[in-house]
Order: sequence, then structure tokens, then C-alpha cells
Amino acid sequence: MIELRNVSKAYDGVNVVDDVSLIIEEGQITSFIGPNGAGKSTLLSIMSRLLKRDGGEVLIDGIPLEEWNSSDLAQRISILKQSNAINMRLTVRELVSFGRFPYSQGHLRSADWEAVEQALDYMKLTDLQDRYLHQLSGGQRQRAYIAMVIAQGTDYILLDEPLNNLDMQHAVEIMKTLRCLVRELGKTVVIVIHDINFASCYSDSIVVMDKGKIVSTGPPQSIIDQSVLNSIYNLDFHIEQVNNNRICVYY
Repeated sequence: MIELRNVSKAYDGVNVVDDVSLIIEEGQITSFIGPNGAGKSTLLSIMSRLLKRDGGEVLIDGIPLEEWNSSDLAQRISILKQSNAINMRLTVRELVSFGRFPYSQGHLRSADWEAVEQALDYMKLTDLQDRYLHQLSGGQRQRAYIAMVIAQGTDYILLDEPLNNLDMQHAVEIMKTLRCLVRELGKTVVIVIHDINFASCYSDSIVVMDKGKIVSTGPPQSIIDQSVLNSIYNLDFHIEQVNNNRICVYY
């Protein structure tokens, strides 16, 4: 479980994360939605210790974040940020192997290569593993980065807008894969996402943020609601029930 207690972060006197308290349950997909500048990505970076908070407390499995040593934390929690440009001539397989660094320190053993193989297979990249990253499409490259995170073997996976610049097919494939990670491997996935309908269809829990604060949190059935969404987005929403999902039409 990841627990945030009164977490805050400010830049130039402006709170970008403002007294946020939240519990992220294990074995679920938790999606953060909200307008640009709501504090979603900042909060994700604070949870992974990439960014220092100004106040409050973050606990991973009941242990304060600052008490974890770097190696142990990297084996427990992984994060994929929005910008992942690597200016190196790397194959897909080489990139995915970077996920094993917390265990191997660059000297991969058979168990590490087995984890790499499993991650490549999971993201359907085995046939592309010898391709160089610059030879891939945007969707294929994003799958390679997610495979690297899977190879890291952490229980918690944090993804910052992994669907950015992807077409519908690749976006659906990635969200289905994240669902499989939760269902088949017991992972806990936390994702910053802008597409409300993807959040509705694939999430167990949705956290709505605006102006650095949590506006609402709960299952999709309670969050995908006109009153909730109209309070933070300057759009007119119409909510439709499709199978078990609540789908937004906005205009």
C-alpha cells in the first residue's frame, strides 16, 4: 500500500500539490485525472522519490519513503515519466535489460535475462527485440519502455501519461496489458491519464485532481459523473452507460 499524508509541494510560493492525503490500494489500477497543471505528475514523482516534497509524509508498505535505501526502493517501485528520450544507439532488448539494474548493477545473470525475456514476451516485442529504438514506431517504442519497467519486477508501477501521442490501437493494447499485469501478476499500477473514457474502462479507482488538491476519489461508477467532471473541466458532459462502463461524451 502507498499512503500519502498531507503531502505538499510549491514552486515560487504557488502550491502545485496542496495538502494531499490518499491511500493507494494494492492489486489495482488507480488513475489520476484532471486538467493540465492539476499536480498529477508532480504527485507521481513525489511518490517515487524523484522529487522532494515540501511537507507531509509518503509511506510505502508502512515505511516512510526516506527510510528506504535506493536499491530496495528500486526493487519495490518503478516509474516511467512522460519524456523518455535516450540518446544512445540501443536495441529493444538492451533497453529492456536496463530494468534489471537494481538487481544486477549492470552484470546480468541468467535470472535477469529470464526477466527480460518475460517482459519482451508480455509486451509482444520478442520479434522486435533486435531492432534499434529509432527504427520503431511511437507505439512500439512506448511498449519497449513499459517492458523495461516490467522487467524491473516491482510490485508498484507508476506511469506518467503512457498513452501520449499513441493511436487508438496502441493505446488500447497498452491499457489491456496494464489490466493483465494487475490480474495475472498482482501488480499495483498508478497512472496519470487524460483520456477519461480509458480511465473509466480500465481503472479500479480514479483520483480527480485540480489546482493541486484531490477533488474526488472512488470507483469509476461514482467518479464518471456530470457533477464531478463539470466541476473541473470547462466542458459539457453527457454520461452514457455502455456494458459495465460509464462513458463520457463531451462537447
